[in-house]
This record gives sequence, structure tokens and C-alpha cells, in this order.
Amino acid sequence: MKTFTLPHTDIAVPAVITGMMRIDDKSDAEVRALFDASLAAGIDFFDHADVYGGDHGCERRFADALQLTPSQRSEITLQTKAGIAPSGPYFDFSYEHLIEAVEGSLEALRTDYVDILLLHRPDALVEPEEVARAFDELEAAGKVLAFGVSNHTPAQIELLKKYVSQPLVANQLQLSITHAPIIAQGVAMNMAALEQSVSRDLGVLDYCRLHDITVQAWSPFQAGFFTGVFLGNPDYPELNSVIDRLASSYDVPAEAIATAWITRHPAQMQVVLGTTTPARVTAAAKGADVALTRPEWYELYRAAGYLVP
Repeated sequence: MKTFTLPHTDIAVPAVITGMMRIDDKSDAEVRALFDASLAAGIDFFDHADVYGGDHGCERRFADALQLTPSQRSEITLQTKAGIAPSGPYFDFSYEHLIEAVEGSLEALRTDYVDILLLHRPDALVEPEEVARAFDELEAAGKVLAFGVSNHTPAQIELLKKYVSQPLVANQLQLSITHAPIIAQGVAMNMAALEQSVSRDLGVLDYCRLHDITVQAWSPFQAGFFTGVFLGNPDYPELNSVIDRLASSYDVPAEAIATAWITRHPAQMQVVLGTTTPARVTAAAKGADVALTRPEWYELYRAAGYLVP
């Protein structure tokens, strides 16, 4: 498994992350199987959020099933997210909400600290001074080691950085071969008649690269916004034909090629897996060690429906 040191930290991280969004209804044995398969594949990084499973449900399921000792806990990276109030729904980056959310996550995860805390989705009513106050308190208490964001634009990050003293180390963004506007727009910039050239993400990928913010790609197999996977999907015959051919050439599963398309990008992104199937984690993880050539990468890109002008 390809690893690197997360910029602005001393945390060594794998190129692939196991996401815990869907484990709330899994048995202890199923959660342990997912955890063990992740470790066997070189994935020691687990992504949570306070709202997954409702009110820290997935965090609690993770801790209850695994019963990690302090030494086992120290050998993995735990990331969680805060800022969504599902009862509305609405977003809440207030000092009180962030502190309460992290305290709830620590209790649910049965740990004294989380390695990384992300602000889950932008709060239109954000008061960055409140975020800074919460971050300072959490860092000083040793409850959070590093901080980042999820689904944030460059300007939203800049606003936070005006007040927050800690570096923002990650931005979790949706990215797959078929859902790649953060890449595709720049390839076709300045083409007035082309939908692909419309900027919806405001150069966020280049911004993150310029500021050493690691992009974490969520839903790496999703065709769109929770519209099902593209792998084996009859709506994407050309793409799947290319994926299958490359999978055969590299002697890896199709999931590995979908992963490799992201990890091949020089931005050194992490891929966040949402599957709860251990075999699929094993299959996808193999992609981190597949170095697609430029022609192969662009062939997948074109097969997904994007234009190379």
C-alpha cells in the first residue's frame, strides 16, 4: 500500500481509507472482518462522522465491535467529522456544537483523541472565530491532533484560515472517474459552448495542491451523487470495457482500476472507500500500487464521457 506523510503533520497515512458510514447495522463479526481486511490490505486509516448511523451510531458500533486496547488504538488513524445537525437538517459550526460533537465522538469511539477532525459541510452561518476557539480548545486538550474540512470551496477555506491558527490538512471531496468536475473543468477551460468547462468548484483541486491540503476522494465508485456505482453498470459500457481490459492487463480487480485512476493523480489524493464488504476493500486497495500510464488514465477519462479538447 502506497503511504505518505500527511502534509503539516507527522501522521503517516495510506493512499486508501476505509469509510465507516454504513456499519451501524453490521454485527460485531462483520465489523471486525472489515477492520481486519483493511489492516491486511495496508489500510490503517478509518473515516467516521458524528452523523453516520445517527447520533454517533457508527462510531459506537466501531468501538463496541472492536474493543481496541490503547496500544491497538495508537496504531491506527481515526478521523471523524462534525458540523451537521440532522434534526433540521442544518449546519452548525458554533463553538458549542463542535465541542459537543467531538466529546460525543470521543465517548462513542472510546478514545481520548481523534487524529483528524473535519468540518463536514459548509455552514452558511459560519463564524470563523467560533471555529478557531473550538479548534484551539480541542488541540490544547489533546483531543484532536489535526484539523481539516470536507466539501469546502477555496474561499470558504480562506475565510477559516483567517482566524484558525492550525493548518487545514485535508478537504474531503466527491470524486470518481464518472464524477470528476474538479478535474474535468480545468481540462476544458475557456470552451464557452461546453458544459464541462463550467466552473462549479472554483479551482478547488489546484487550490488544495497549492496549499498542501490533501484531497480525500469520497464515493470513488459512484456514478453520480448517490446514483449507484459505475462498475458493471450497463449505462457505462465503454468505460467498463476499458476498466475490464486494464484490470486484466494489470492482473487486478476492476475496483483496483477505479482506485488507481484517482491515486495516479499527482495531487497525492486519498481514496475513501464506502463499502462494507471485506473482499471489495481488498480489491480496491490493490489499486494504490497500480501506476496507470498517461494514455491509460486519459483513456478512462474519455470513456467516462469527458472531452479532451
